[in-house]
Amino acid sequence: MLIGHIKKIIRHPVKSFGGESVPKTNVMEYGLYGDRSHVFLDETRPGKFLTITQFPGMVRYKARFVGEESMDEYPYVEITTPEGKTTAWGDDLLREIENKSKRKVSLRKYAPSLVPPGAIEEEHIQLVTDASMKKLKEIWGQEADDRRFRPNLFISLAEKTPFIEETWFGKRIKIGRDVEFEIIRHCERCMIVTVNPDNAEINAPLLKTIVKERNNRFGVYASVIKTGEIRVDDKVYLLD
Repeated sequence: MLIGHIKKIIRHPVKSFGGESVPKTNVMEYGLYGDRSHVFLDETRPGKFLTITQFPGMVRYKARFVGEESMDEYPYVEITTPEGKTTAWGDDLLREIENKSKRKVSLRKYAPSLVPPGAIEEEHIQLVTDASMKKLKEIWGQEADDRRFRPNLFISLAEKTPFIEETWFGKRIKIGRDVEFEIIRHCERCMIVTVNPDNAEINAPLLKTIVKERNNRFGVYASVIKTGEIRVDDKVYLLD
């Protein structure tokens, strides 16, 4: 059954940095190609990543791949700082993040063929729908930028039924010719949604609204069943 089409594909080459909206990408066994493949390890919390939760200013950095996707090596990762300077993934960026976060951190990069669980999210893919986004804005009474929720896929529904994606648990969706995902469960939210992606200012009432009105749930997680290429405007089907 046709349920809509892909409106946006968003990947985050650097975990907790702003991502890039791309016209197409490969879906790997772990999720979108290169998604959260470059991470900062928080040496003050052994085994943990440095994220927006510890340093909200990370959200003001933007990362994108420059070049064609390769299974041997990632394209060049271009970082744009909050000050508008462009730099590369490397020691200069490391020192800047350490200075601003006031934490000792280290860099790690995972291979294009395998990004381990936890670097991306709790599941392979997070998706939200336009109808649910519109309804949340109504509930909250303010504009709610979808970047706050850091989805991988933004689906435009054929029938604008808010939160209908929560009825898909245990079912599969197909995108384009080959790619299939299984919808797994709710995405439970944390303080990251309160951080404005443009200026890193915190707006606590948004999370309080989601907790009160949505039992702290917005968006859903999905696992990759079949890999392949997806494109913006690809049709999305709910499989029997």
